[in-house]
Amino acid sequence: MELPELGRHCAERACRRLDFLPLKCDACGEVFCKDHIRYDDHKCGSAYKKNVQVPVCPLCNAPVPVQKGEIPDVVVGAHMDKDCKYNPAQQKEKIFTNKCLKPGCKRKEMMKVVCEQCNGNFCIKHRHPLDHDCKGSSHPISKAGQTYLPCSVQ
Repeated sequence: MELPELGRHCAERACRRLDFLPLKCDACGEVFCKDHIRYDDHKCGSAYKKNVQVPVCPLCNAPVPVQKGEIPDVVVGAHMDKDCKYNPAQQKEKIFTNKCLKPGCKRKEMMKVVCEQCNGNFCIKHRHPLDHDCKGSSHPISKAGQTYLPCSVQ
């Protein structure tokens, strides 16, 4: 070999591949190839120090601490039974509160869509005066539908 000091061998016993871009495990400090760098791939005994996941309660969205050796589902279940701050009576604020005034339409929008002629609140589908049989003006035509008539030059 010309340059024997280049590269390192993978610390995985079954692999021992000479890797010129070796990776060092941040938990155990051993050097591995790209195929064995993950904690599970080299059965890292120190993975618990780095591979920490904190489950979140699905009801109150609070993080639930889990100790080593505990099953996360059991701990979250116990949290839901005892410590959970979720109150089903406390409703979230409704987003879609602006009901369409067109008779027979049950749609609601997040924002008010007010007709400029009758000042009624309508859904996107019925926002134009022609779509909701507007009674607010003598001309039930929206501004977009008006045509531009140029003045004749004398």
